[in-house]
Amino acid sequence: MTGAPAVQFRNIVKAYGAKRALDGLDLALEKGKVTALLGPNGAGKTTAVSLMLHLTKPTSGEVTVDGLAPGRKELKERIGAMLQDTAAPDGLTVRETLQLFRSYYRNPLALDRLLQIAGLDKEKNRRAASLSGGQKRRLAFAVALAGDPDMIVLDEPTVGMDVESRSRFWEVVRALASSGRTILLTTHYLEEADAVADRIVVIAQGRLVADGTPDELKASMPMRSLSFKARRMPAEQELLALPGVQEARVSGAFAHLKTKDTDALLGLLLGSDWGVSDLQIQSASLESVFRQLTETNNGKEKESDQ
Repeated sequence: MTGAPAVQFRNIVKAYGAKRALDGLDLALEKGKVTALLGPNGAGKTTAVSLMLHLTKPTSGEVTVDGLAPGRKELKERIGAMLQDTAAPDGLTVRETLQLFRSYYRNPLALDRLLQIAGLDKEKNRRAASLSGGQKRRLAFAVALAGDPDMIVLDEPTVGMDVESRSRFWEVVRALASSGRTILLTTHYLEEADAVADRIVVIAQGRLVADGTPDELKASMPMRSLSFKARRMPAEQELLALPGVQEARVSGAFAHLKTKDTDALLGLLLGSDWGVSDLQIQSASLESVFRQLTETNNGKEKESDQ
């Protein structure tokens, strides 16, 4: 592969009538990294994936994959895609399906390796139509890897998988990434993106709103959560009256507060006569960062429409 970014979007606009699915998207994806593309429904994630796979074309702007226009013949063997609506031929067995897709490539992965990766060795002689939803998703993953691609696109890959299958799936993805492959994924499971991705890109209303490592995005959110027990538990109104407290909730034996200044709040709590104990402080979760970013940008969009 060349020294160009794995994928580059330059001022991409994709319009469907008056609706802009992507609105001036500028983004470059590094090679050999796992990038999670996050956003609410309708944010433009699937459109971005479709553009890089040459399933649609931009209204304006330019997309390149390894410096080349999407759809070039030399790219086809180097990209594997697991899309949301992928379906194997129902009349074929798992083995036959993988053999069929392997036949499209000059240097495919070995059949036994694909079955192992997908955890489908015991199901290899079953017809695809008889597989469970999660097993069908795992078969789609194996199909995406059939050509031993340098770049792998995973669009909501774990939908329909049980907890065990999801855990195994991400172990395989991490192993593929450690071997130098470039991986772009979209997912609604934010805890998965937090655990797996080297970089997280958030889009809303077709625009880039955040870009960084999971830790960088969480550190950008100053609000922190603080919880504690107390010998004399104050009422929620008393807690809300404390300087810097944005939210307060008493649940069971614990009080839960949100603040931007945990140091000052700790001093107040420890200096009170409430008998505070079992103090715990948590930084913002990726979910809270995502919610704040997307809600803020959706709000801006509504204001601009008025």
